[in-house]
Amino acid sequence: MSISFDSGFAAGGALPERTLDPARLYDALVLGAGPAGISAAIYLVRKGLTTGVIGSVLGGQVAWTSDIENYLGYRLVDGAALVERFREQVAEFAPDLGLGLEAAGVERLGDRFTVRAAAAAYAARTLVVATGKRSRMLGVPGEERLLGRGVAYCAICDAPLYRGKTVAVVGGGNSGLEAAIDLAKLCPRVHLFQDLGRLTGDDVFVRRVRAAPQVEIHLGARVEEIVGEEHVRAVRARPAAGGDAFEVPVGGVFVEIGMVPNSELLRGLAPLNARGEVEVDCACRTAVPGLFAAGDVTSVPYKQIVVAAGEGAKAALSAHDYLLHLEPARG
Repeated sequence: MSISFDSGFAAGGALPERTLDPARLYDALVLGAGPAGISAAIYLVRKGLTTGVIGSVLGGQVAWTSDIENYLGYRLVDGAALVERFREQVAEFAPDLGLGLEAAGVERLGDRFTVRAAAAAYAARTLVVATGKRSRMLGVPGEERLLGRGVAYCAICDAPLYRGKTVAVVGGGNSGLEAAIDLAKLCPRVHLFQDLGRLTGDDVFVRRVRAAPQVEIHLGARVEEIVGEEHVRAVRARPAAGGDAFEVPVGGVFVEIGMVPNSELLRGLAPLNARGEVEVDCACRTAVPGLFAAGDVTSVPYKQIVVAAGEGAKAALSAHDYLLHLEPARG
């Protein structure tokens, strides 16, 4: 099962009414509308290439990020404000947009790619895959059954729904720590569960979590069930070192245990690594001519917004170079 978020959360203002055309052969199609995909689309249009974008939500994960302190040009910006800047640039360069669509299949036939989305098929001479990652599920009893009834994967999206309630955050790293910090602004008690014996993540977030009186930290505790009938009422955890299970009453559970690359479309078409990420070289090229990939879906380390944007630009420039080298053969 995959986790998806309401595209209306990042809908924002109107965008140009240039929609994808299934009768058109694009120079490039971009799959994904996060930082990597939007950056790629802007570079492709600036190079004079006919460009289409297929993506469920403009901004991708950025739309569900709170405070961003390390994006060049901003001392501090929240995700919604940064997505609005993305929107303004997209409106200026105006690629053909297929927002709200999710690619269901990709094929390479001869010298072109075909992407199936909804009930249509779109063709392009090159393809830039920037589909990012999605939240990983815990895989414990009660999780799937109570999804949307107390189980959530996006604190920025859903925290206001839990105002005044006791909640749990399961997971470590920066995502878990940031979720706990955000929820502590609205909830009287936040239980943070991490199965390691120490908090992991950047020191700045660790200090903020430890300083928040609303946050109760459960180290070395592994959540093994989410308990509830019609709605979450507790989490059941067990010490990772062994021992008796214990229950903590909560009205909501936010799962923050990492991400899974959205690379299924390319399985069997392009090489993936052991983590399921698309293998790319330093120019964002895959092993398939004309197929490029950028951002969190790839094997490039350091999953950061600024890195994804830069990789999107590289992928677009590589796609442009690829098409330039094709032209003599066509002539």
